[in-house]
Amino acid sequence: MRILLAEDDPQLGDGLMVGLRQAGYAVDWVKDGVAAELALQSEPYDLLVLDLGLPRKEGLAVLAALRARGQALPVLILTARDAVSDKVEGLDAGADDYLVKPVDLEELAARVRALLRRAAGRAAPLLSVGELVLDPAAHRVTLAGEPIELSAREFALLQTLMEHAGRVLTRAQLEASLYGWQEEPESNALEVHIHHLRKKLGAERIKTLRGVGYTMPKS
Repeated sequence: MRILLAEDDPQLGDGLMVGLRQAGYAVDWVKDGVAAELALQSEPYDLLVLDLGLPRKEGLAVLAALRARGQALPVLILTARDAVSDKVEGLDAGADDYLVKPVDLEELAARVRALLRRAAGRAAPLLSVGELVLDPAAHRVTLAGEPIELSAREFALLQTLMEHAGRVLTRAQLEASLYGWQEEPESNALEVHIHHLRKKLGAERIKTLRGVGYTMPKS
């Protein structure tokens, strides 16, 4: 899952980026509204964490332009503006959630999970495909009730495949969900992660469509 973080405070932005990456997300960080708009128009994201007091272009203007383009991307406003009127304005402008600084990273991660779950049309907190169960909050995977140890990247890749079970995802789509701008993957990194997942979960759980991409059958 890939997140765009729009935050102009260097210390806070760095802390949020590190925390979200530790939670298993690929994160791109921009420091002004114009850069945020350019990123949103050129890169595929699963969620936007948006400060309102951005230089060059206000957060609400970025949000308005996003919704005017018809993009349904989940947006979590993260701001120091704590007045009820500000919250109402942000939510009415098209934000999906509103969180006031200072923020607890555990609460931020929980809200991110909830927004991503809602965007996927899924009410249950757990992802299940057959006997395979993934718990995003606990960062835990079980197969037929037995825990499976995965690296952070393997977990993120598996979550993406399970979120889109039954659909074919291209190499570019999978890499975009795993790596931010500053994380240049090696040429065969995706294949290595797929290979490791197949060894741990069974080769039949991830299918290759040559020249197209990968898919996880629904059952």
